[in-house]
Amino acid sequence: MSDPIADMLTRIRNAGKAKFKSTDIPGSNLKIELAKVLKQEGYIKNYKFTKDGKQGILRVYLKYDQKQTHAIYKIERVSKPSRRVYVKGNDIQSYYNGLGVVVLSTSRGIMTDKRARKENIGGELLCRVY
Repeated sequence: MSDPIADMLTRIRNAGKAKFKSTDIPGSNLKIELAKVLKQEGYIKNYKFTKDGKQGILRVYLKYDQKQTHAIYKIERVSKPSRRVYVKGNDIQSYYNGLGVVVLSTSRGIMTDKRARKENIGGELLCRVY
């Protein structure tokens, strides 16, 4: 697989459409940090990393409301292996007028657009979630 982050986002998107309670994703440190940000922002219920003999498995527990509507309306990859997208700290745009979240990979770790603007740190745009 050439883009593991896009694979993670696609698995979350497909599991949400199929109304699954959780989905399993091959683990990595970057994916764990991305899951942590999604949990902090309230888009997923929880996540759990279990070690197996290889790279480990990241289990993401999805979040739904009372009408069984998935908490993530739209999740998309911005920076791709074929086209990287970088932005400076003062050029970071909000997503859906602040209702959505842009996740960035910075020199200080994975963080949201709000925190990156506050700390005036730029980086690579990983994904947008609404």
